Amino acid sequence: MSAFQKPSSISVKGFRISTQKRPILKADPIEDMTNQLGIAPPEMIFGDNYVTIDYEMGNWGITFNAFDALDRVDKTGSSMLKVAHSKEWQKSREKNHEGIKEVVKPFDWSYSTDYPGTLLAGSPPFEKTNKPIPVELLKRPDPILFFDDVVLYEDELADNGITTLSCKIRVMPNRLLLLLRFFMRLDNVLFRLRDTRVYIDFERLEVIREHQSKECDYETVRQVLATTREDVPAVMRDPNRLSEILPLLEKRLERVVLGV
Repeated sequence: MSAFQKPSSISVKGFRISTQKRPILKADPIEDMTNQLGIAPPEMIFGDNYVTIDYEMGNWGITFNAFDALDRVDKTGSSMLKVAHSKEWQKSREKNHEGIKEVVKPFDWSYSTDYPGTLLAGSPPFEKTNKPIPVELLKRPDPILFFDDVVLYEDELADNGITTLSCKIRVMPNRLLLLLRFFMRLDNVLFRLRDTRVYIDFERLEVIREHQSKECDYETVRQVLATTREDVPAVMRDPNRLSEILPLLEKRLERVVLGV
């Protein structure tokens, strides 16, 4: 789909799913965002992009956007100790933003976020659960009524890796699955994946949200891949393949039932 497309939407059994993809923000909106967030946005910030799910038969909805995701980035700089082992990388990153040093304080230049999505006003909150997303149901060859892949932000970490936040959604006749994925590769330092999945069963009016955090140092991943016949540089750019390799640090499940 074109980056200049109009908002796309579909309604299925009382749920309206909407996505929007627009070009990267220009200077004035970026300045406004910088002032509101207190940190400089990533190099490629798609501030007008979003994915929204709205239950039209009741008061519930959730949306995913770049601003709210960046608002959960560490703005104190304290978490940099966990990732910025490369002093050269940090210096280079700060130099890229030296024009705004007086405006913003030190922060996590990797733009790592634990953003789970933004509940729309009045939505009942999620509650902890042990009920997993029904993977077997999602493996069924059901027709795909709607699919989109929306990038929220991206940064090349001063040519020392990449960090991206993107949102994929696929809608079937009886259910949908959304994946919000934060992926970071800091060359010679660290790989990090943070996935938020939202599963909705249209018949049961059940929403399950799963959070997974995976992380591993760069050299360990390189050594694991060296024992395979795979194209190592290609795998290091493939979050799907890396997800199979990186160890799980944290997993949480939440659930909400609508219309009760």
